[in-house]
Amino acid sequence: MNTNRYDIIVVGGGHAGIEAALASARMGNKTLLVSMLAEQVGATSCNPAVGGLAKGHLVRELDALGGEMGRITDEAGIQFRILNATKGPAVRGTRAQIDMDKYRVIARNLVLHVSNLDLVQEMVDDLIFEDDSVIGVRTQLLNEYYGKKVILTTGTFLKGVVHIGEITQESGRFGEFSANKLSTSLKNAGLHVGRLKTGTCPRIDSSSIDFSVMEKQPGDAIPTPFSFRTDRAAFAKNKQQIPCFITYTNEETHTLIESNFHRAPLFTGQIEGVGPRYCPSIEDKINRFREKERHHLFIEPQTAENTECYINGLSTSLPPDVQQQMIRSIKGMENAKIVRYGYAIEYDFVDPTELKHSLETKKVKNLYLAGQINGTTGYEEAAAQGLMAGINASLSLQGKEPLILRRDEAYIGVLIDDLVTKGTKEPYRMFTSRAEYRLLLREESADLRLSAYGHELGLIDDAQAAKVEQKRQEIAEGMRVINETDYTPSKEFINFLASIDEEKINDKQNAQQIISRKSFTLEKLSKLLPELGKHSPYIQEEILVEAKYARYVEKQQEDIEKMKKLLHVRIPENFDFASVSGLSKEIVEKFQTFNPPTLQAASQISGVTPAAIDILQIYIKIGARKS
Repeated sequence: MNTNRYDIIVVGGGHAGIEAALASARMGNKTLLVSMLAEQVGATSCNPAVGGLAKGHLVRELDALGGEMGRITDEAGIQFRILNATKGPAVRGTRAQIDMDKYRVIARNLVLHVSNLDLVQEMVDDLIFEDDSVIGVRTQLLNEYYGKKVILTTGTFLKGVVHIGEITQESGRFGEFSANKLSTSLKNAGLHVGRLKTGTCPRIDSSSIDFSVMEKQPGDAIPTPFSFRTDRAAFAKNKQQIPCFITYTNEETHTLIESNFHRAPLFTGQIEGVGPRYCPSIEDKINRFREKERHHLFIEPQTAENTECYINGLSTSLPPDVQQQMIRSIKGMENAKIVRYGYAIEYDFVDPTELKHSLETKKVKNLYLAGQINGTTGYEEAAAQGLMAGINASLSLQGKEPLILRRDEAYIGVLIDDLVTKGTKEPYRMFTSRAEYRLLLREESADLRLSAYGHELGLIDDAQAAKVEQKRQEIAEGMRVINETDYTPSKEFINFLASIDEEKINDKQNAQQIISRKSFTLEKLSKLLPELGKHSPYIQEEILVEAKYARYVEKQQEDIEKMKKLLHVRIPENFDFASVSGLSKEIVEKFQTFNPPTLQAASQISGVTPAAIDILQIYIKIGARKS
């Protein structure tokens, strides 16, 4: 029997495990990563893409803290697009198509060449406990590895079951063993374990697709990298991109699917786990939205060679013969050859309300959970949790307080706070709508918000920290110029405004007031204030955004300060929570059960939102005035 001792043991080599292991090792800990297969470390199990709306924010924040997903994506990316580019900067999202093979190789090589990090290819069957603490893991080979901290990032492998029509098989991912014993170990530790479901689409031989009848979707003319550490100019000049394509389902597709509902595991009772509401299977879409004439399908290349395509929007677990007919009913895929069938997968997860904000479990000391084991879906959500688990396990070993990012500080803070206070009954996906302070949490401000943490932790080097500080100073200087510049409605200035197609002013106005107009662009800024031309176009763009939204940002910051003060307000004894209009029945019941003495205590109850606290304080204030 082999025995080894480590500071931190990470179980699982997916996106969460990679970030956790790298952060742990780089923070000076002797780290062990346990993964079934080295060649599958960093595998992108589902779609060949990273980022998107809100998810792009997570990747940028990861990068600002010193994580690797952004840098790997920049290297492996084959198409880059800014989603919602015509909308406000708070809701834009960077998305990249990736070469799945290249991404996996880069991730694996990172893990294999980082100091302090060992990799073993085994399956963990059990946790080893001592009193109420975890002290190690036991594998299926009966090897025992001891660690001061253990981080579980098991993805969909806990009692994973794959469904393709009536056929089921135990798999953590198609063709790979499921981890059937570890769930029992978690249950025996007193953790609440539930069941979720997700799925993926058929993969098609690219040579059998007629792209000429589909809508071409190219990348941005000037691609934007994810990582703040990537040279933007060189990236935009050298990055080679390949297109995606769009096609649609049709009435024939819908009728075919509907006529086979009786064979769909989703409807026959074969699948018990709850699936993702915001990424439903095609059979679920047809069942719920039968009135729609068609549904978008995005044809995405899986590698730079484009030998195989992912059909985004066609996740399914229908039988193989139905999948074949369904695919061939779609325009451009009449002769399509399926190289891998779509499937659904069920797996165990731990109720995330079992966790502290540090991602350590409340019932078992030194045990941290990250990724889909916490009920999330998506590479980005997993990687964000993995990084924070690695950081907080390391800080604990150093005798320091955990890094808990606030909701007004990062989407990562929103993600973790939502999970540990509200829990989830379906796979959790990040959206911009989940963040109350979106203007403060823009993608491009992630380095300004978070790099100081990464630098202090030793995950961001001095050169990058200096680069971020220079960016901060340049933006501040640009804002100073804007705030110190006023204009009067002289004939000359009115003519200038007309020349750039802007409405005239009638009174003296500050430059910020003019720049904040919806019609005002970067090109107009360079004409209004040519002295800002000494800054790079990237910095000028950031100055423009700061100026446009300055008043709104100030309002959000005022709201944050107000909320911080409110949290100290005492709740009167025998307060009638049921009389508060606007609170959900669930929150009222929680207040009545816990009877919190202050708004601070109320805010820490699982499932209580900032909006609920705001409503409660209004009623407390009204009650105080009456008395």
